[in-house]
Amino acid sequence: NFDLHDKYNLWSGIIGGFFLALSYFGTDQSQVGRFLTGKNVKESRIGLLVNGVVKIPMQFGILLIGALLVALYAVVPSPIFFNDVVAKQVQASQPAQVQKLDQRWTEANTRLQSAAQRVLAEQPNVIPSEARKEQPNSRIAEQPNAEYREAQNEVNALRAEYRQLVKQQGITESSDTNYIFLHFVRTTLPPGLVGLLFAVVILASWGSISAALHSLATASYIDLRSSPSVASSKQQVSLGTGHLAPSTWNLSPVTWHLIWGVFCIVISMAATRMGSLIEAVNVLGSLFYGPILGIFLVAFYLKRAGGTAVFWGAVIAEAVVVGFWWFDVVSFLWLNVVGAVVVLFVALILSRHDSRRYTLPA
Repeated sequence: NFDLHDKYNLWSGIIGGFFLALSYFGTDQSQVGRFLTGKNVKESRIGLLVNGVVKIPMQFGILLIGALLVALYAVVPSPIFFNDVVAKQVQASQPAQVQKLDQRWTEANTRLQSAAQRVLAEQPNVIPSEARKEQPNSRIAEQPNAEYREAQNEVNALRAEYRQLVKQQGITESSDTNYIFLHFVRTTLPPGLVGLLFAVVILASWGSISAALHSLATASYIDLRSSPSVASSKQQVSLGTGHLAPSTWNLSPVTWHLIWGVFCIVISMAATRMGSLIEAVNVLGSLFYGPILGIFLVAFYLKRAGGTAVFWGAVIAEAVVVGFWWFDVVSFLWLNVVGAVVVLFVALILSRHDSRRYTLPA
């Protein structure tokens, strides 16, 4: 199914995912942070290789946890909404409607659990051999599977109805996807293990954020201090003169950490409204990864393209990517391909003009 609007299919995963992974492992600031913290080139290379090797099983484990939670809450009771804070707000404002939904939810959840148990009971490994000989496995499981799908559709409809009720209260965070695992940890694991797990999650987040902020601040500090405006007047003439005043952009590394920290806070607050954080990270990354990857590809393969051509190629590519995302032209994984291709195309076209206009090397 080569549907550019379908977020998850074979082609978007192979092609779009390839460009996404290539940009992440090759240009992302978290990887730059690992490179900068290495004592030498050998250690930096080992760090990047280990990260690439560990990333695949780690992502598989994260996705496996989600699949296991889906299976778990098909056979055990689950709340209609996993965000307890929002649920209490809705309960306080619309008690009558919430009570009716809760009653219907209890009945639907009970039917789902019963259907799931029947599906498990009808699996080939627990069916008597005589029954398997009399009927094919597909016929044996046909009725329980149909009942399970019907019960699952009813449960999904009630969840959607509850989310609409949340939106009617003016609450922007109407998705509870990010709270399912937290609910499982809080209600299932023993108290000591709950605190330990949350501490590990917070510390791991701090470590990742620290590496990214450090690399962003370091790159910004070095790049702008090394800009043409900081060079001598003779170098300014030969390089085409930049227009950044040293007094304005010669900021300390601490200031750059503060600037990028505020930027990350703003983006993270906006990302809470985008549903699943795993998908939100990839969506936000796809808005920028394509043009960034295109810049690196130009530097590697289009040697005659100058800095100005690459700059305008990146600007145009970013505008195209944002436009495609805003108007939902393609799914987010394809934005990585679009951004990289547009940068290459525009830089190639502009580099065919008078090369004296592009005096800054890429």
